[in-house]
Amino acid sequence: MATTTRFTNFSPQAIAFLRALKRHNDREWFKPRKEEFERLLREPMIAMIDRLATDFKTFAPELVASPKVSLFRIYRDTRFSENKAPYKTHVAAVFPARGLPKLGGAALYLHVAADEVFVGGGLHNAETSQLVAVREHIVDNLRHFRTIVESPAFRKGAGGLHGEQLQRVPRGYPKDHEAAEYLRYRQFLAGREFPASFATGPRFYNDVVGVFRRVAPMIRFLNDALQG
Repeated sequence: MATTTRFTNFSPQAIAFLRALKRHNDREWFKPRKEEFERLLREPMIAMIDRLATDFKTFAPELVASPKVSLFRIYRDTRFSENKAPYKTHVAAVFPARGLPKLGGAALYLHVAADEVFVGGGLHNAETSQLVAVREHIVDNLRHFRTIVESPAFRKGAGGLHGEQLQRVPRGYPKDHEAAEYLRYRQFLAGREFPASFATGPRFYNDVVGVFRRVAPMIRFLNDALQG
């Protein structure tokens, strides 16, 4: 059950728990401490998601903030991984667009880990058809895209556009295309990384919202291409 207090930040004990989990990532250590995990990390994250659901209405109403959809499980899927550690050493949430799969479009994202916090989002694992749609959308709306990703506020507040890129402009576009620098992207990501202690500070929630406000226009632009 989520805490009834208005979320502002995580406790220092929550970060200490993640650090201990990183050192003792096994079921024997975690099982007797599961209630502590729920109290220190899962319940505050749910409270944060609930508060974001309200604040998103003011700048990203098309995004879903719901514990059922947004919250990632602490348990790792080890079936196809050489790393058999059973637990993640972070808590995370994703905020996808309504009408798109949870991991099937551009989304806002955050995680709080044992040693750092990441706040941002983007389009991470795009299918070929999605990249084609995004590139065409950029070509057709280049000025708008540039106003988003080249603005000082985006570069300073959201870390600027980054992600994996092709070595060359994709087939079908001239190498000197006016949008060439953006057509090479295979991932469209933005965000900022903070020390783990950031999550325990009084400005944590407001600063997370500040980063999300900067990234949200790019998320909307990318999803317009995928939902168009």
